[in-house]
Amino acid sequence: MARYVDGFLIPVPRRKVEAYRRIAQKAGKVWIEHGALEFRECVGDDLKVKGVVPFTRAGRAKAGETVFFSWIVFKSRAHRDRVNAKVMKDARLANMMDGKAMPFDVKRMVYGGFRALVNL
Repeated sequence: MARYVDGFLIPVPRRKVEAYRRIAQKAGKVWIEHGALEFRECVGDDLKVKGVVPFTRAGRAKAGETVFFSWIVFKSRAHRDRVNAKVMKDARLANMMDGKAMPFDVKRMVYGGFRALVNL
């Protein structure tokens, strides 16, 4: 079955990782309740790899920051659009969606929608 994935790369100050985790935990429950198939938030661990562009550079992480590599899986792009429309109207996320309340700079978040090409 085809899948569609929203992907994120988010630089987060290390001192705010726990605050980000709490927000992500709440947000993930909302996405799943509205129909997302999978919700993952992964914090950088082994990011000093030589010979390739590290996630920290791709995510424009500054000193004292790490990056989160995150994704949400949907049945299709149309399914993603329906789920996200419901999520954006959900009152539980209203306070969290305020950019000033976020534990990271939302303008530095990298985001895109991806059509799954290989599903094993």
